[in-house]
Amino acid sequence: MKKLKVDVAVIGAGTAGLVAYRAAKAQGARTVLIERGVYGTTCARVGCMPSKLLIAAAEAAHMLQLAPQFGVHPGTTRIDGVAVMERVRRERDRFVGFVVEGVDAMPDEDKVRGHARFVDPHTLQVDDHTEIDARRIVIATGSSPTRLPTLENVGSGVITSDEVFYWNDLPRSVAVIGTGVIGLELGQALARLGVRTRVYARGGSVAQLSDPVVLKTASRVLCEELDIHFQSRILKAEQDGDDVVLTTGRHDEAITERFQYVLQAAGRTPNVHGLGLEHAGIALDDSGVPVFDPRTMQCGNSHIFIAGDANQERPVLPEAADHGKIAGDNAGRFPDIRPGLRRAPLTAAFTEPNIVTLGASYKALCAPGKSKFAVGQVSFENQGRSRVMLQNKGMLRVYGEYRTGRFLGAEMVAPRGEHIGHLLAWAVQSRLTVDQMLEMPFYHPVIEEGVRTALRDLAANLAKGESDIDPDSVEPGT
Repeated sequence: MKKLKVDVAVIGAGTAGLVAYRAAKAQGARTVLIERGVYGTTCARVGCMPSKLLIAAAEAAHMLQLAPQFGVHPGTTRIDGVAVMERVRRERDRFVGFVVEGVDAMPDEDKVRGHARFVDPHTLQVDDHTEIDARRIVIATGSSPTRLPTLENVGSGVITSDEVFYWNDLPRSVAVIGTGVIGLELGQALARLGVRTRVYARGGSVAQLSDPVVLKTASRVLCEELDIHFQSRILKAEQDGDDVVLTTGRHDEAITERFQYVLQAAGRTPNVHGLGLEHAGIALDDSGVPVFDPRTMQCGNSHIFIAGDANQERPVLPEAADHGKIAGDNAGRFPDIRPGLRRAPLTAAFTEPNIVTLGASYKALCAPGKSKFAVGQVSFENQGRSRVMLQNKGMLRVYGEYRTGRFLGAEMVAPRGEHIGHLLAWAVQSRLTVDQMLEMPFYHPVIEEGVRTALRDLAANLAKGESDIDPDSVEPGT
């Protein structure tokens, strides 16, 4: 067995792992990168980028359907599923290629292929060919789609989002299990591309929303276009030829229907099991994920760090990159541990309208012991630019702290919400007050004028002073 002695071993060559490797190397540490699968991050291969390619095709199809409302009448629409998926795969492979080129440029002696397991806190065994003695270790093993026990071992028709981007053609029909970001993005895109699509949710959640007013609006708006069955249980699934016979329970009624595919989109699970963490000498939470400091990525007071989706804190690409930088820096200069840059939380679902949360969520602000906060809001139904574009659907809710007037965060389902979210996240990170935000320029006519309306509403409510009344015990608009 080959034996290596290094300063830092990084397990996983996804976004967090690649950034951690480079950060540790920049600190002068002898570093190796261990990967058991193919190179080319989750985002590039089966996540952010291919899903946006599919969504872009769906938006083109949707605009053709919407065009007559503008007085524009295109000819007969034909969706070529083979061509749609060929472009998705081609462009996806291009993005993956950029990542692989970067890995190929690394020194061969820095790359170890295989599955790593802890033998003891400082020793990793990679398959049966390499033993690594590492002074510090970064766990950056990412996550995998969560698989539901009810749908295990059914057949080839039960898939996860990973398989979607290897299709050669669009399917006839798909049942999407889950109303998180992945389920809603893919569900809406497939429906707009002519695929018979039904979305099932165990409860009533929509993406990452916790504000009850925004959640209610998002549910209504999405259900106008998508066939969503909330409060549904997956009872049984059987492969029958080319179809899956799916039985679901809703309101004490069992419903059976056939779909070409059943797409599991019920979240993602950290890839930490099978690492031999019981030999690592670190504390684990109830899910088996290492307990860590989100400012430093350090597991307890140990020489082990965890970054990216593996730690389940904020499983989105920008956070994975930040995690990797912090973990790699600290592993490289250990024992000199320093807090790294943590940015204002920002998460978006690229549905239409976009679903965006940023800063402190409504749920977090309502937690016991938190300072009281005021709420401002705007509906986009009558917002000028939104109506011009026939995208006048949605709700934005903004939150401010009574004592300081500081802007705390927002939740929204909004047209062009991906852009609004960035502006408001920058305001949170800059610790701006609501009054300071209202002093900023607003052009006309733009979607952002809706932001100003919501901020004015928030400023007026802050001016009234603290109240014992729950901001959502009063119906919006009263």
